[in-house]
Amino acid sequence: MTSTDKRPLRAGDVVEVRSAAEILATLDNGAALGKMPFMPEMLRYAGQRFEVTSRVEKICDTVAGTGSRRMRETVFLEDLRCDGSRHGGCQQGCRLYWNEAWVRRVDDQSKAVPVQKPTHESAEATVRLEQLAEAGTRTVREIEGKPSEVWRCQVTESFVATTPLPTRNLGQYWRELVNGNFTLLRFLFISLRGFPFEIGRRIGLIKPVPLRGRAGQLTKEEPLNLQPGDFVQVKSRQEIAATLNERGFNRGLSFDREMLPHCGRTMRVRDRVQRVIDDKTGRMLNLKKDCLILEGSYCSGEITMGCWFCPRQIYPFWREAWLRRVEGPDVKPGTASAKG
Repeated sequence: MTSTDKRPLRAGDVVEVRSAAEILATLDNGAALGKMPFMPEMLRYAGQRFEVTSRVEKICDTVAGTGSRRMRETVFLEDLRCDGSRHGGCQQGCRLYWNEAWVRRVDDQSKAVPVQKPTHESAEATVRLEQLAEAGTRTVREIEGKPSEVWRCQVTESFVATTPLPTRNLGQYWRELVNGNFTLLRFLFISLRGFPFEIGRRIGLIKPVPLRGRAGQLTKEEPLNLQPGDFVQVKSRQEIAATLNERGFNRGLSFDREMLPHCGRTMRVRDRVQRVIDDKTGRMLNLKKDCLILEGSYCSGEITMGCWFCPRQIYPFWREAWLRRVEGPDVKPGTASAKG
């Protein structure tokens, strides 16, 4: 064992996901370690190697809305996301949390994994882990005074698997620099920009939503029926504001601050979302109104007030009214194009 084996994982490290037997040995009867479940969608990655893209020291709280939460001994591997295949077809596309106990650092930095012949014991462990993880996808919660069977995943359990982290706790920001998540220049830029934003938010000068329309002037748009693979151009701020009510919502969906940088850009539709698990309750929500995910569009954690440096990269949902169809990309998807 080298000296680096004992240090916490950080961005740039190459790790190998441990075997089913090793992961199984870390889990309780609820398929969890430290109250964070290992999900059946993760099993396919056992034995494979990936690069650590960020160390997860904190996350934004989408369960109780308390701001930021402290997470420990956890990393994100590349852009591995839950495909919802074992959670009722949920299309949220959340990044997967990997406890450090579920991976091992490799020193050669190679993604190639030596071929190992499966054994009876390894096959048996895989089956047991799959059964345990599958059973952990459902639970019973009291909702509106009644016990209800609902979905259970890493996001629904993120609140109980973390601890409170007030914005005033300065150590959380320092960790983002020393753990390799951000370069010094990027860290300073976000910090210097974020300080006045936070002050403005606290005294009410900066509102939670960046764009608002006017009461009674919500424009109606013809449906585009966009599908995965279609190219779109995000409309201008003025055009989008015209589709919002005075609270900044379009039929219950807000246009968030993290979506502003994409105005005027040409992007590709990643998914048309119809089913998502509610973070708070675990209920499956069937979305009847148009709701899209665009490739390259995610929450950066760099302009979200109260949740600075969050690494979750959550996909925001887009209304078709905020987009216009384009026949083909005039520029590389995700880069600036002509203003709309």
